[in-house]
Amino acid sequence: MTVYNDESGTDGALRRSLGVSRRRFLSTCTAAAATAIAAPAFGASPAFAQPASKGHGQGHGQDLVPASKRGIILYTVRDATGRDPLSTDLPSGFREVFKELARYGYKQVEFAGYGQHANAPGGSNLETVEGAKLLRSWLDDYGLRAQGNHGFIPSSWPLNQSDLDQFKRTLEIANILGMDHMGTGGDPTGSAYRADWDVAADKWNALGQIAHRAGIKLYTHNHDAAYGFLLDGGPLDAQGRPTRSSGIRKLEYFLTVTDPKTVWLEMDIFWAHVAQYKFHTYTAHDGSQQENIFDPAALVRRNNKRYPLFHAKDGVVNTTSGQGYDMVPFGTGVIDYRTFFSRVGEKNYRNPMIEQDNAPSSTDLAQSLKHARIGYDNMAALRK
Repeated sequence: MTVYNDESGTDGALRRSLGVSRRRFLSTCTAAAATAIAAPAFGASPAFAQPASKGHGQGHGQDLVPASKRGIILYTVRDATGRDPLSTDLPSGFREVFKELARYGYKQVEFAGYGQHANAPGGSNLETVEGAKLLRSWLDDYGLRAQGNHGFIPSSWPLNQSDLDQFKRTLEIANILGMDHMGTGGDPTGSAYRADWDVAADKWNALGQIAHRAGIKLYTHNHDAAYGFLLDGGPLDAQGRPTRSSGIRKLEYFLTVTDPKTVWLEMDIFWAHVAQYKFHTYTAHDGSQQENIFDPAALVRRNNKRYPLFHAKDGVVNTTSGQGYDMVPFGTGVIDYRTFFSRVGEKNYRNPMIEQDNAPSSTDLAQSLKHARIGYDNMAALRK
């Protein structure tokens, strides 16, 4: 397995810490439980989670997210793109949703597939060359740019011909839409074992080369589990698999065994903070219990150019959910995006996409677009 070094260097030990003591974390957790505004137990430190305020830093200074980089993944407003335009006066289908998002100020969109209601202009399936041309014309009409898609990644490995052909069609559509990046909404593998991450890395290196030849940067997306600890040593179980960890996190390992010139990552900042809350201790190869607090911004800084995209979603503390947070509109929770974006820098390189999985509502059909507007306003208010 080839080990790669990115442009900004990799910490060989991969020991991540927020630089605060266990006692300080526990003190912060106690305050969180009492006030519901600080960080949850073993979760976000004060560097990340702060009492909510409009824009998480509204005021004078430089924009932390330039106007041209303010984006949204269309999964947030999937009910709007999917509803029947003949049954409502609300924006419906891609064209009208693009118009509305542009009115709020958005300049970028990330697709979550290319389907919409059959009665919307262009019909239900726009995942064709002609459909992509139509989508591109609407994007251009409203001054929007496509910047990614959570789409098709082949399930086969080695690649079968059908999967390879479909992957190349997906790249062709991405190019018609004008994307620099194309990706997926899932993790490279759901396994915790290093051997499976090695296989996933081989596959992604091959796919990345194909995408590179098409002029596209291929990226993978994380949920919380991908920042859990890799099982890579210690006694073997009955199936011959390792049971303990070196303390390296799965996606941290993935960064070392994939080519930085062809494989990229999109950090979902919310799920990275859930991982910080959930995955803070591990059993070392010698059987000892070790603590390692995940610092999402530090990981981005160490692998700077590997993270061209973010999902920017917010949360409020919930220590009873198992996740540490409940999702809320961007800028109304406790994740301190002012600090996060200040720490990671490279603001003209990053492409943060507002996302809120639970924005659609069955009782308030306009809610997802309302929350999209709240998210835009709060992202625009972020100042250094």
